Amino acid sequence: MLLYLNGAFVGLLILSNILAVKLFSIGEWMVLPAAVIVYVFTFPITDTIAEIYGKEAARKTVFAGFITQLAALAFIFFAIHLPAAPFFGDQASFESIFSAGFRVTLASLISYFISQNLDVTIFHKLKERHGESKLWVRNNASTMVSQLADTTIFITIAFAGTLPVGALIGMIVTQYLFKWIVAAADTPLVYLLVKLCRREQVSGKAVYS
Repeated sequence: MLLYLNGAFVGLLILSNILAVKLFSIGEWMVLPAAVIVYVFTFPITDTIAEIYGKEAARKTVFAGFITQLAALAFIFFAIHLPAAPFFGDQASFESIFSAGFRVTLASLISYFISQNLDVTIFHKLKERHGESKLWVRNNASTMVSQLADTTIFITIAFAGTLPVGALIGMIVTQYLFKWIVAAADTPLVYLLVKLCRREQVSGKAVYS
C-alpha cells in the first residue's frame, strides 16, 4: 500500500505543477490556480503515511517528491530550449506556457519542501501526544497550518510582479480558505486510507505467521 501511496503522491504533485499555470475564478471574488484542485489531496496521503508507516517514511515520500520536481524543472528547461521542428508553429505558445510553468514549478518546489515537512512535523508531534486516537485533530491541524505556509509562499513566488499586490493577497486568502474547507472535508478520506493500510498490515501478518 505504501508504494501505491507514494506513486499517487508524486503523480498528483507533478500534475499540480502542470495545472498551476491556469487561473480560474469562482464567482467574482475567488481566483485560484487550477493546481489547487489536485495539490490539496497530497496532504491526506502524507498524513496517512505518517500515521501508519511513521515519520521517517513520510519524510522519504516528501523527499521523493522534491527530487521528482527537480527533475521536472530540468526537463522543462531542456524542452523549452530544444530546437523546434520547422513545421512546429506553436513554439512561442509552448515557451509562454512552460516558461510560466518553470517559475511555477520553482515556487512549488520551495513552498512544497517547507509546507510538507511542516505538515509531517506537526502531525508527528500530535501523534506523540494523542497516540492512535484523535486522528481527525492531527490531520486537520497539521494540514491547515502547513497549507497556510504553502499558499503564502507559493503565490508570492509564482505570481509576484505579474499581478497587483491586492490580487496576490486576495489569491492567498481565497486559496487558503478553499484549502481549509477541503482539509476539513477530506478527513473521511484519511480515515479510509488508514483503514485500508491497517487491513493490509493485518493481512500481511496473517500470511507470514
